[in-house]
Amino acid sequence: MNVTLRPGKPADAQACGTICYEAFKNISERHGFPPDIPNADVAAHFLGQLLSTPAVYCVVAESNGRVIGSNFLWESDAIAGIGPITIDPKAQDQSIGRRLMENVLERCRERKVAGVRLVQAAFHNRSLSLYTKLGFDVREPLAVLQGKPLKLKIPGTHVRPVTERDMAACNELCARIHGHERAGEIAAAVHQGTATLVERPGRVSGYATVVGFFGHSVGETNEDLQALIGAAPEYAGPGFLLPTRNGELFRWCLGHGLRVMQPMTLMSHGLYNEPAGRFLPSILF
Repeated sequence: MNVTLRPGKPADAQACGTICYEAFKNISERHGFPPDIPNADVAAHFLGQLLSTPAVYCVVAESNGRVIGSNFLWESDAIAGIGPITIDPKAQDQSIGRRLMENVLERCRERKVAGVRLVQAAFHNRSLSLYTKLGFDVREPLAVLQGKPLKLKIPGTHVRPVTERDMAACNELCARIHGHERAGEIAAAVHQGTATLVERPGRVSGYATVVGFFGHSVGETNEDLQALIGAAPEYAGPGFLLPTRNGELFRWCLGHGLRVMQPMTLMSHGLYNEPAGRFLPSILF
């Protein structure tokens, strides 16, 4: 197959979205898991937003003028995130995924990105092998959790929406726990009205851009994350991602009726600091 790579553009949204839906549906159903994306139109709308966002780099694979795959690199912060990467099921097994990954990693090198991360489906052995060959290291086993909103309040904490005046405190907390800020994501979540924080006397002790698939959370303690999870009106998308090495929080979630939907894996390339607090990653990292 003669394959060429080129930058993505908004007009690619429908083609890329259809492939994204079909590729994820194919691999999920093959392993007995529900699809992450409900239909091709939802995927096309989401990828259309990414293709129109300056802070997101997209590369598209074409064969004979037909789109057969795409990959995205989120560049708004010091640490970049990769995904989604998808290949037309009819065009798989021809190293197209490797070429798309090598393309975004080369862009990271050109831009001198300190580190890049991704989250992959733990049941997808081939992607795990490919990313490892490309230099990624496994950092955290994850579980996607979903269920009815808990509507719980944790004693000693107060959860409220994040305002623009709170963003500096949230960024400082993220830097203290992860060693880097996520200012771009926090600002976007505040603009969208999804960000929440945990207050304790005199300080912000945790925040979430959204408790769900595309949101991340950090907290000084598990109680801070419990407060955010307990106050969330829903768990957006397929659910939120929880590091299963955090047995205390994992047991708390299961004990409150939340259920595991699928296993995933957080991987990193380049700079990585072992977190100095508690966290929930997004589907990016």
